[in-house]
Amino acid sequence: MGGFFGAISTENCKYDVFFGTDYHSHLGTKRGGMIFYDTEKGYQRQIHSITSTPFRTKFESDLEKMSGTVGVGCISDSDPQPLLVRSHLGLFAIATVGIINNAEELVEKTFSGVGHQFMAMSSGKVNSTELIAGLINQCDNIVDGIRYAREVIDGSCTILLMKPDCLIVARDKVGRLPVEIGKKETGYCACIESFAFQKLGYSMYYNLGPGEIVKITADGIEQLSKPGDNMKICAFMWTYYGYPNSNYEGINVEVMRCKNGEIMARDEALQNGIPDVDYVAGVPDSGVPHAIGYSNMSQKPFARPFIKYTPTWARSFTPANQEMRNLIAEMKQIPVPERINGKKLLLVDDSIVRGTQLRETVDFLYQSGAKEVHMRSACPPIMFSCKYLNFSRSNSEMELIARRIIQQREGEEGKAHIAEYADASTERGKCLLRTICEEMGFDSLGYQSLDGILEAIGLERDKICTYCWTGEE
Repeated sequence: MGGFFGAISTENCKYDVFFGTDYHSHLGTKRGGMIFYDTEKGYQRQIHSITSTPFRTKFESDLEKMSGTVGVGCISDSDPQPLLVRSHLGLFAIATVGIINNAEELVEKTFSGVGHQFMAMSSGKVNSTELIAGLINQCDNIVDGIRYAREVIDGSCTILLMKPDCLIVARDKVGRLPVEIGKKETGYCACIESFAFQKLGYSMYYNLGPGEIVKITADGIEQLSKPGDNMKICAFMWTYYGYPNSNYEGINVEVMRCKNGEIMARDEALQNGIPDVDYVAGVPDSGVPHAIGYSNMSQKPFARPFIKYTPTWARSFTPANQEMRNLIAEMKQIPVPERINGKKLLLVDDSIVRGTQLRETVDFLYQSGAKEVHMRSACPPIMFSCKYLNFSRSNSEMELIARRIIQQREGEEGKAHIAEYADASTERGKCLLRTICEEMGFDSLGYQSLDGILEAIGLERDKICTYCWTGEE
């Protein structure tokens, strides 16, 4: 996915941008970048790979040479950014988060004439941020350009743009991601994760509405385009992607996750009864608060039968190679034998996507002496690859464990029955659970219901994107 942090101040803001961007590192693992503007030095920019080295380590030496009263930093899971763009709209820096499903179509339709060109990446694809900048430059001013880009893009587009005297920030037209603005005595900041500015002396000032565009200077904020009525914020920001301290639409991530686990245990107790287990445990890290909620409601003791070793290991999905990602995930899981040997365990994970790493987890628990391993997913079965935020790297929906099993059972006919498979009360739903249990080695399996996760978030249903579970936009 990705994230960004921008600041504008009456004094040097390089440390705010540096630490604020670093606080978004959980949102992407491929590239990081920063750009500043100083009246004496002009624009200064650096972009580095952060695949195997943290953002902070990569940029510490660069920071000594950089300065500015306005700056932007970003974490990206795809393209190098921020970019510095020169056009009839002036010289500006731009960073974006989102996905463009019709990128090739837009390039062919809009920029195939004489005199147009794009720098291609090594893959041959166009940098998405450069394409968005090109779309913005089709119009007479930046605001109209942002509106135009969002209308023609199939996917999502959240934009942070920087000029020497201001930041311009635009939330996706239906608010797939949050955009928060913080304020302190010397200026303002804009970011995806609200917790990112708490330790930097900012207080929460404003939450952009879907489609809203604002201009930020060190003196204040000016609304350039009003928010729309339609919002589809990503539910996975609460379930998995978001950092526990953050709030989206006024709802805290950690609180939601604990509540979600409570609802899951409450509903399971009413429907089938809670399994007789010794401990409830969360798959670290994002599964832990869901498990705490489940434990509290079920009155089954919470424990940590294995600990994730993180001081030196990169995040498990950093390498492009799936085999290497699985190996790193396995190496990071250090068992606590006293909490495993002879014990019946119930694990709660934030989601089950492919199931590959989860199978490794279950195998090592049994190898460590576990008597039973029950599995619970804190969200419904993932049936569709996200086409808005690059949530899943899946090249095909058949990589998703639920869809693969449906395909194996019914072939193409199974597509007509996805809703039934997602419902554990139907025969097809029960069959899906049994098949995954047999394949993965679970003693039992349960998924949080769609109604349950929406109850835990607490927003109106039509304001939340649930595409990956339902396929409905």
